[in-house]
Amino acid sequence: MRTTEIELWELAAPAFLHALPALMEIYTAAMDPPREQLPGRRSIMREHARYPRFRSVSALPREGGGAAGFAYGFRGGSGQWWHDIVTAELREHDPGAERRWFTDSFEVAELHVLPAHQGRGIGRSLLETLTAARRERTAVLSTPAGRTAARGLYRSCGFVDVLPEFHFPGSPHRPFTIMAAPLPLPGGGRRRPARRSPVWQWTG
Repeated sequence: MRTTEIELWELAAPAFLHALPALMEIYTAAMDPPREQLPGRRSIMREHARYPRFRSVSALPREGGGAAGFAYGFRGGSGQWWHDIVTAELREHDPGAERRWFTDSFEVAELHVLPAHQGRGIGRSLLETLTAARRERTAVLSTPAGRTAARGLYRSCGFVDVLPEFHFPGSPHRPFTIMAAPLPLPGGGRRRPARRSPVWQWTG
């Protein structure tokens, strides 16, 4: 499948919440998390939809069926768990990096593509569309540490390592890499805007 066979839809927060059961299926297939963590993850995603300047984009095959992937993010700031945990670490070890990357940032909270659709440019399309036309100065995210396809994608889109190995509370044995990039991303301005959907009919 080529990316030309994918349509990108921007979901308003109410549509995102309506689609959450289907999006959780994509998250589960892509991340394979322990089942006991899923209710908590779903609650977190519901809360994120209320954050400032929330934006969500979903990828749908043109031939129909369920979504192939999704991404969402919001303006980062104090009082948000991820932002506060990461900036506290930077403030202690590299305050310059905190000022450079986190004073005016867009947090890419989730970006996932179903395994059957991976390696076809969908993740790049989602990332570039999600961050296009953002008013923030930078984009920030976390991804599992190591030489992964996701990390390779982010590097190719201009992201650099801010914290190469970071352990979140509750996940001491799973290292993550904190990455950041200046906005706009290279290539993001060439993306056609996603179609807008205030409602969402499919819930998986």
